[in-house]
Formats: sequence, structure tokens, C-alpha cells
Amino acid sequence: MKHRYLPITEQDQKEMMKTIGISSLDDMFQDIPDKVRFKGELNISKALDEQSLLRYMRGLAGRNADFDRYACFLGAGIYDHHLPVVINHVISRSEFYTAYTPYQPEISQGELQAIFEFQSYICELTGMAVANASMYDGATALAEAGALAHGATKRSRLLVSRAVHPEARAILRTTARGLNLEVVEIGLTPEGVTDLTDLTSKLSGDTAAVIVQSPNFFGCLEDIGAVESLAHGAGALLVVSANPLTLGLLEAPGKLGADIVVGDCQPLGIPAALGGPTCGYFAVAESWMRRMPGRIVGQTVDRAGKRGFVLTLQAREQHIRREKATSNICSNQALLALCASVYLSTMGKQGIRDVGKLNVQKAHYAATRLAASSKLTLPLTGSFFNEFAVKLPDGAASVQELNSKLLQQGIIGGYDLGRDYPELAGHMLIAVTEQRTREDIDAFAAALEELI
Repeated sequence: MKHRYLPITEQDQKEMMKTIGISSLDDMFQDIPDKVRFKGELNISKALDEQSLLRYMRGLAGRNADFDRYACFLGAGIYDHHLPVVINHVISRSEFYTAYTPYQPEISQGELQAIFEFQSYICELTGMAVANASMYDGATALAEAGALAHGATKRSRLLVSRAVHPEARAILRTTARGLNLEVVEIGLTPEGVTDLTDLTSKLSGDTAAVIVQSPNFFGCLEDIGAVESLAHGAGALLVVSANPLTLGLLEAPGKLGADIVVGDCQPLGIPAALGGPTCGYFAVAESWMRRMPGRIVGQTVDRAGKRGFVLTLQAREQHIRREKATSNICSNQALLALCASVYLSTMGKQGIRDVGKLNVQKAHYAATRLAASSKLTLPLTGSFFNEFAVKLPDGAASVQELNSKLLQQGIIGGYDLGRDYPELAGHMLIAVTEQRTREDIDAFAAALEELI
């Protein structure tokens, strides 16, 4: 057939019209007054045959600066990590790829078990007691953590560090507006971490939660233990947003006293995919289990004593009265959570540690290499994982202009921090993952030095 991607042929259309008793498509719209009908032609391209359409789409795809052809130093929440080929093989299986909500456990045991394994992995990584079946992404998970803290403490003030991802803070404010919550931002130190003095001054009896990210948006590690004592001393909950890949090396936030740990699973085997979709995780201490948003898969046994899996503790508005619901989150990212599970299964404990070490070592090599230039400086002195900020010299081209020129050399440059932090105009946030080679890093440093 000429148009295989269109399921209805002209003959199909004629037979359908005959069946319903009309002679033309216009007859279908006879109830719409003629004077409001559009009579011209829509300003869209003409129909293409299959080969022409594929050629056109390949041309568009070829204009993307993808990770296969470009060395990427852009992070800021989406990263170029190694994707084991087994991930795509598993998630492409029809049992997973087409699965919807597993409401009928008797026919959904495979999907339910996959989600249960995901929850188990997240609990092990974060050091928390319970995890849900995933969230839309890390940013919405963070906003839901603020909502949980409000419901649990009956307080209406959320303190969030300015070092938390700007987009996550924006979503937190949007959620807070609907719940009549006040969001107060905590300042930063010159080292690029949360200012504990400012935090202390803003804590009050109305503080529901203190929200930090570690490694934070600048890649710097926060002193979670110090934040924990301040937050709990004021009766507030501690929410930590963490890159899950870092938890193979760093102490689990749950071990440091966090009440809620959230984050984005994109670093765990999920492709960048033009910025999404990704998969958020959400884990809590046992005392907050029944307030957790989304769904949880539980393990049980049937009448014969065989292990089985079911959806449990579904305290969301789809199942109970809206005013009693913990959240209006009514779905999860099961397929992308499966990506994370397959990645973690494939890498194993030692593999996750090894990948984490490579990220640290390569990022620190890149920082040292760039700092060796007389033109570039590292303004933030805090410990970092795989991201760090670089200050361009005064009078240099803008970050946007530099990135355009770097792209011409096959390099995807860093993130323009001036977009979100006016005081950091002329600063570039650089991410270095295990994918970058010494040659990539040296070429990037040489290109930056030449262009500025």
C-alpha cells in the first residue's frame, strides 16, 4: 500500500460512509453552519508517500546534535551516560512496552514484579524504608515531597535552597500556590552550597520542610547532616533530592536522617531523548508511607503460599474522596522505571561504584585542565561529583555565543548559569560523565581557550 502509515484507504472510507448512510465527508458536518466552516486549504505541507516521509524525517533527525556525533559537556539535569544495549531489548518486549496500569494482578504479575524490583532498588540506594512505583520526573517528585510535608506537619512554609534545580523550584512554587503554601528560598555560600546561617534565620515553627539537593544544581555536595539537625530541631521534615547514580559512592540520605528522598532516574539507563520523558523516584521513612503519592506495589502470597504482587496503599484521588487523597498523581513511569531497574541489575553494586568513580575522576581531571588556563577560573570551591562551574573572563563572548561556536566543532557546551542566577552571568556549568574521554576533555579545553 502506498501510505502504509495511514490505516484508512480511500476504499475503506467509501465503505464506511456507505455503512453510515452518507455520500461525502461534508455530510458528516451538516449540523455545523456553513458560514463558520473553513473553505480554504490549511497551510500545511502536502501529503508524502512513505519513502518521501521517511527521507524527510531522517533529514530532520540529522540536524540534531546527538551524543553519537558530538562530545557532550551539557548536564543540568539531563546527562550523557552509557546505556547498556540490554535495556532497549528488555523494554521493547511487548509485555512491558504496551502495558498499562496493572489493575488486574492475576494477569500482570510480570509488570508488578518489575515495579516491585524498582522500588527495592530505590530503597537500597536511598537508605529509606519505602519507595513508590515512580513519579513523572524528579521535579514533580520534589514538589510532591513539599505537599507531603505540609500534610504531615500541618505547617504551611517550605524552605528550599537556591541550589536546588531552578525548574524543580518553579514546579514547587506552582504546586505550593494551589495548596496555599509559602515557599521561601535559602541563600548560597561562596562555595556554592546552602547557607546554613541563612537557613537558621528562616526556620520557624511554621516550617513544614527544608528542601535541599545534593549534589546540588552546581554539582556541589551539601552537608546533609548539618541541615538535618537544623530542620529536625525546628520540627520540620528534611527533603533531599539526589542524583541516584551518586548513591553508589556517597552515604545514603536515609542514613543521614532524611525523611523524604526524591530524584530523577535519568542517569540510570534512560536516554536524554530531547529532554524527556524521564522517571522520578520517591522514597520515605516508614512513618510517612501512607502519605506517599502515587502507587506502591506490595509483595504477598496467594492461598497456595506462592509469592505474588499487587497494588497497595493507593491513597490517591482516583481511589478515594478527593479531599482525603494524598495527591492527584494518578500514574507512574513504569516503562522508564524498568529502564532503571535493568540498568541497576546489569551494572550491579560494583558497577555502580565504578561508574560513579569514573564520573568523579573525569570531572576533576576536566576541572584541573580548565583551571590551568590563565583565562578560566573555578569560582565555586565546594566538593563536587561530575558537574562544576567555570567563570569566563570579563569581556569574553557570552555563553550562548561560545556554545554556538563549540557546536561547529562537534562539542555540546555547558549550561549558561546566567539564565537562572543573574549573579552568575558569564558562568558555564560543565558536566563530565564516564562517556567523555581524555581526548574529548582536552579538545573541549583547547576549544574554549581559543574561542575566548
